[in-house]
Amino acid sequence: MEYSKSVPPVEAETVPTSEECFGDILSQFEQSHHANGGQAIQGTVVSVSPETVFVDIGRKMDGVIPVEQFRQPSGELGIHVGDNVLVTITGRDQEGSYTLSTIRVERPKDWSALESAFAQQRAIAGVVTEMVKGGLRVDVGVEAFMPASRSGAREQADLEKLVGQEIQCKIIKLDTGEEDVVVDRRAVLEEEQARLKEEAFSGLQEGAVVRGIVRSLTDFGAFVEIAPGIGDMAWHRIAKPSDAISVGDSVEVKILKIAPVTRRISLGVKQLAPDPWTLAGEKFRVGDRVQGKVSRLTDFGAFIELAPGVDGLVHVSEMSWSKKVRKPGDVVSVGELVEAVVLGVNAPEHRISLGLKQALGDPWEEVQKKYAPGAVVEGPVTSLMNFGAFVDLGNGIEGMIHISDISREKRLNHPREALTQGQTVRAAVLEIDRERKRIKLGLKQLEPTTVDEFIGEHRAGETVTGRVVELGKETAKVELGDGVFAECRLAPEQSQEEPSAPASGKTDLSSLTAMLSAKWKQGSAPAAGSRREPARSGQIRSFRILSLDAAKKKIEVELAS
Repeated sequence: MEYSKSVPPVEAETVPTSEECFGDILSQFEQSHHANGGQAIQGTVVSVSPETVFVDIGRKMDGVIPVEQFRQPSGELGIHVGDNVLVTITGRDQEGSYTLSTIRVERPKDWSALESAFAQQRAIAGVVTEMVKGGLRVDVGVEAFMPASRSGAREQADLEKLVGQEIQCKIIKLDTGEEDVVVDRRAVLEEEQARLKEEAFSGLQEGAVVRGIVRSLTDFGAFVEIAPGIGDMAWHRIAKPSDAISVGDSVEVKILKIAPVTRRISLGVKQLAPDPWTLAGEKFRVGDRVQGKVSRLTDFGAFIELAPGVDGLVHVSEMSWSKKVRKPGDVVSVGELVEAVVLGVNAPEHRISLGLKQALGDPWEEVQKKYAPGAVVEGPVTSLMNFGAFVDLGNGIEGMIHISDISREKRLNHPREALTQGQTVRAAVLEIDRERKRIKLGLKQLEPTTVDEFIGEHRAGETVTGRVVELGKETAKVELGDGVFAECRLAPEQSQEEPSAPASGKTDLSSLTAMLSAKWKQGSAPAAGSRREPARSGQIRSFRILSLDAAKKKIEVELAS
């Protein structure tokens, strides 16, 4: 996820404390030996290296001071060749050079000076001479006591290192009669830290790019030394900051926001890199097939990482052609590599719409070819509803059998009366709705009818008996049995419409008698040379079968007598 959270106030709990920062820096400048009793010496800077400032103190060997002692909050050095500095000798290093410490305050010379410093709460200089019970003994012109809790040292080892060091402290108790003096170094360190903070804030500007050291990491950001604050870690989503940055790394950051009142500084790393969405609009086009890793799931879809910092969304409606997806987790999982099709790109709003089902191809494109109306299909019943049953036709396609198309024999109240879930059935395709992605099936349409039975029992050329039920100019509709009808072709002289014929279509008794006497069942033709009587509605006549079409359930006949 992206890290752009608000920055907490700069407090002791969230930033290095005075003891951790200024005290540690100061202890690097001072050594465990205090040469010349802390005598102040005027020196001149003769050289500045990346790590050390070399000072001419009038001795055979130059003195050395760590360069960090002169580095300002902005990162620039506050010392140059030729500058004069007031220092004391604290010892020698392994190469024989004098180790120096700068002097910022003077040591009181008498009790009046101590009283003045105490009254003004002014910092004074002193040298730690030894450890005593409960703290340290400090030479501030007279012997003074410094409680361990006010030394600024957090560990016993740090306390021991102060022996021989020149320190700055404040007098917190002064009894001239008892010659009792108590001093406090911690207060000076805290004031110095506050001053450094103020200088840091005053020297920073929003939009500036600075470099700092990562001091600590949390689940939501990183603390940087130059101006403590939480910064955005990267443009692309990461599980935690440590995936992109480590403690001790030197990082270049951009100052996003400064709040002097609350001492909040927001820093950013990602703002120094090009916005990946600037390129996304050119790289991804509608219709492109892309690959990506599922980065996270929501109730409405899945986010796919297409490139660092660029995620596309697959909505649940774009995950399957055949079924309604309720949870994205039913189809994909976090970390899975998937292929999708770009459906839409809105780079200014950082949105890319993707489709999973489009990458698989729409199976309905082949439905009309594969499942034409009248075709017979087979598949298992997947579900039963009040209105019908669904049948799996394969490849994500389902067909629906309405309850009225299940059986011819009886009226069903529920499909379960005739079907069970998982049962394999054969059905006829009745209708295809491409737009609504629906296939209508029927079971009863495959059950044998009286027409099927008639066609199965007869052949073309056979003579049968039937009744004329409708009469037209060129054709007549003939009933050959219960529910079995045929089309009869008529010659002009064979058609005789009788408008006065009874609407009920009652049979002509004279014609019926003649037909029965001529072997009605066998459909015997009249004697040769006799003229065929024109057909009339209601007549029972003999007909010759011309054709039988089982698929279309169509029968064609002609008059045989």
